Amino acid sequence: MQRRAGGQRLIDGAELARFLTEVAPPIHTEPPVTESARNRFPGIVTKVEREGLVAVVHIQAGPHRVVSLMTREAADELALEAGDFAVGVVKATNVVVEILRPE
Repeated sequence: MQRRAGGQRLIDGAELARFLTEVAPPIHTEPPVTESARNRFPGIVTKVEREGLVAVVHIQAGPHRVVSLMTREAADELALEAGDFAVGVVKATNVVVEILRPE
């Protein structure tokens, strides 16, 4: 573990994602927009695999693991990385990934 000059601990995002995969309770958030999808899985991104034109995003949402296949461009535009908070929104067989933006 590293520390800043002021003594604050620095934790690697991927290491935090692994830890939260095991122990994190679900995160409850309100939908950012009104939509018909009811299956929302707020959690933490544990892995983003980018290869060629596609990206596979893994979200640990409490005891649930949600996996989304999307274009690499979409994952890059969202700047998705392990350790980010995100919401997997399931509508039929598609998983839409949302991130919370600071107000």
